[in-house]
Amino acid sequence: MISAPEGRIIFEHEREDLAKIVKVIMERDDTNIAGGNFSFKVTGDDGKDYIIMTPTMMSQAYLGELSPSQILVVEPHTRKIIAGEGELTREINMHEAVYDANPDIRAVLHSHAKNSMFWATSGLNEPNVTEATQKLGPIETLDFEPNCSEPLAELVASHVAEIGDAALMHMYLLNSHGVLITVGQKDKVMDGLSAIHQALAIVDTTEWNAEIAYKQAIFQKLGLLDGFYSKGDRIGDLEDLMNNRPVYNRGTVAVGD
Repeated sequence: MISAPEGRIIFEHEREDLAKIVKVIMERDDTNIAGGNFSFKVTGDDGKDYIIMTPTMMSQAYLGELSPSQILVVEPHTRKIIAGEGELTREINMHEAVYDANPDIRAVLHSHAKNSMFWATSGLNEPNVTEATQKLGPIETLDFEPNCSEPLAELVASHVAEIGDAALMHMYLLNSHGVLITVGQKDKVMDGLSAIHQALAIVDTTEWNAEIAYKQAIFQKLGLLDGFYSKGDRIGDLEDLMNNRPVYNRGTVAVGD
């Protein structure tokens, strides 16, 4: 049985941090009132893994203002709520499917980020053009499956399993639904709290990338650019975009990125 110091709540620091992340993501327009759902894995003093996760309706019911005690502590697979207020999101199935597909993944962030949603609803892959997002590689839009459905969870899990270690820092676009970010480290070296902070950085920087890629596409139609550019290199064009060929900078990622 996991425990906490007398008078304190279990995983207090981790739950406090996730509550802050919810507020930051709302303030930065990295999601909308429909919210999304964020989770990361922790290991208790009993040696078992648990999922720290936002409750359903975190934006509509709680207006994005959550206390640490409202953040859920969930037992994987049984989906038993060990601690926390509110109900478990139906998209727990997608989070569990991702963690099962690659056990080295320590955080999953699903949001409805405004600019990335443009690319997700178009069905096109998002060109990856900025230096800050280069390490993500290609940003792919998956086929449409209904939100909260088992087919969506299965689709995401199959892609995560297919790309292997690349899933330890990756972002997919869920067609008409939003973004899905997975973060971890080989052999589970990275702790879940660090992983969810990395996921926050990814959703924030990819929002800038999504807008810039859109503007580069417009400039091509206006004849002001002859392709998508990243770090001074031409990395693709509208024809690549229309034919679902990944558009991203394949060069070496700079030290410190």
